Amino acid sequence: VMGHYKEIIRFFFLMVTAIITLCSLSEGIQRRYHYINMNKTWTEAQRYCRENYTDLATVHNINDMKQLMKNTVNNNPQYVWIGLKRTGVYQWKWSLGGPVKYLNWETEPSDHTDNCAVMRNGAWRQQDCDVASQFICYNDSSKAYIINTSSTTWRDAQSFCRQHHTDLINVRNQTDNQLIHNIIHDPHTSVWIGLFRDSWEWSDNIDSAFRYWNSGEPNDAGGSEDCTVVGMAVEGKWIDMSCSRTYTFVCHEDELILIQENLSWTEAVTYCRENHVDLVSVDSQEIQLMVTEVLHQASSAEVWLGLRHSCSVGIWFWVNGEVVCYQNWAPGNEAAVDDCEREVRSGAVQSGGDHLWISLPGSHKLNFICRRKEKEI
Repeated sequence: VMGHYKEIIRFFFLMVTAIITLCSLSEGIQRRYHYINMNKTWTEAQRYCRENYTDLATVHNINDMKQLMKNTVNNNPQYVWIGLKRTGVYQWKWSLGGPVKYLNWETEPSDHTDNCAVMRNGAWRQQDCDVASQFICYNDSSKAYIINTSSTTWRDAQSFCRQHHTDLINVRNQTDNQLIHNIIHDPHTSVWIGLFRDSWEWSDNIDSAFRYWNSGEPNDAGGSEDCTVVGMAVEGKWIDMSCSRTYTFVCHEDELILIQENLSWTEAVTYCRENHVDLVSVDSQEIQLMVTEVLHQASSAEVWLGLRHSCSVGIWFWVNGEVVCYQNWAPGNEAAVDDCEREVRSGAVQSGGDHLWISLPGSHKLNFICRRKEKEI
């Protein structure tokens, strides 16, 4: 009997080791950036990208920026258009990204001169971004908040956090706010948080708050610099420019496509494989972000993913053959209770709310998301 248990433990250990190995080897989808070696104004570049790809390039994070630079730098351009444009409408955003759902202002923000935010004694105040304050970084790998007691501007604090950790802190709710308040021992100390306000929006209307401005930018020299270039001589940092200037540019191509047709899970798999590549496998937070970008087009409350439950092994897996490492389950949905003789459960994502994953019978008729082939221009 003891030998039997040892065999079970050994098998379990091998399974766990295999899953950890598979998770570490898992490669996520990278954004498709296409460098276009033609000189055009920003509006002309936007039109070209929309006709031939998806839109002028949107950048969500530093990994996107590295990918864009890799696709561009060998062509040796001086400046390259991306899709960021000034609108004149100021909105509050998180440096780390994500929706601004929770606010805790001491007094309501007023004019557009103080475009950054500090926390003091648990409450938020708008503040001039060039004032020197302490700051708190967030480290995504350790899920830790790190307070830095040296005083600096908001932009320098952001640069430090991105270089040494992940970013300035994002305060999502009252629990986060209290946790951060507890870290700051002096109630009279003001610390930068990751909230800032600007009037820049992306051409494709995606809500990316990532900014990568060069020092002193955007400066709106002459009062007419409403578009954005990547400056190759300043390590890819961004510079505002007049939209009527002509430069080469970078387009992006959506990796995913939402199909507004209600099919069962197996019908959706067949459709994607016949017309594109496959149902989407969401094996990283970055791909989950790409999924949320297309969900606003959905006509069903849930949308099929390439996620399936195995009755024989009792685990979830992706149609691309990978085990489920990154997870975004709604509470109570991961433990699928299959009536395997009748129907296997499949995974879908909520098209609204927090876009969490849910377990549903595969016969349900839903919209679905395919990973699509790369266009050849």
